[in-house]
Amino acid sequence: MTLFRTLFVLSILASIAGCGGGGAYGFSRNYEPLGEERTYMERAAELSYEEVRRTRPEEQRLVGWFGVVLEPPAMQEDGRARVLLSLRAHQDRHLCGDEGSDSCRVTVSEREIGRFVALIPMREEDRAGAHRLWTGSLVKVYGIATGEEDTEHGPVLGAEWYRHWPPHYYVTTAAAGRMRR
Repeated sequence: MTLFRTLFVLSILASIAGCGGGGAYGFSRNYEPLGEERTYMERAAELSYEEVRRTRPEEQRLVGWFGVVLEPPAMQEDGRARVLLSLRAHQDRHLCGDEGSDSCRVTVSEREIGRFVALIPMREEDRAGAHRLWTGSLVKVYGIATGEEDTEHGPVLGAEWYRHWPPHYYVTTAAAGRMRR
């Protein structure tokens, strides 16, 4: 019986450790990187929208920006999707529906900082279905400005990696009235 209990406890601990904090959609009080995202977070520079726009292409560094998708992604010949995004500030402490961290949602600002375009190597699971990457989705893009400036939509980032939240799997600060901090 003791061996059974030990194995049971170990299996529960292993499954908890494998969950990555808040799961794929980050249902936790604070942001939890997913899988290989931690290496991108460590490399990313905290540059403002204007800093990225003013920096020469050869001096660009990796940034990690949150953006809400404004139009359906346009697939390019090279297999990447061209995605128009509304840059949003991430709120460190996520909004929660109740005391449980599983009711918390990744939270970004209601207001747009600016617009940018990301060239994303879209994963297969994000191309179709109910949870596809589409208008209203939230994306965290880790990329480097290409030096191309879309005259209507701002800087263009060549994405190295991204994380995706379908609509209704994240909130903006506008939800503060019905959710707690």
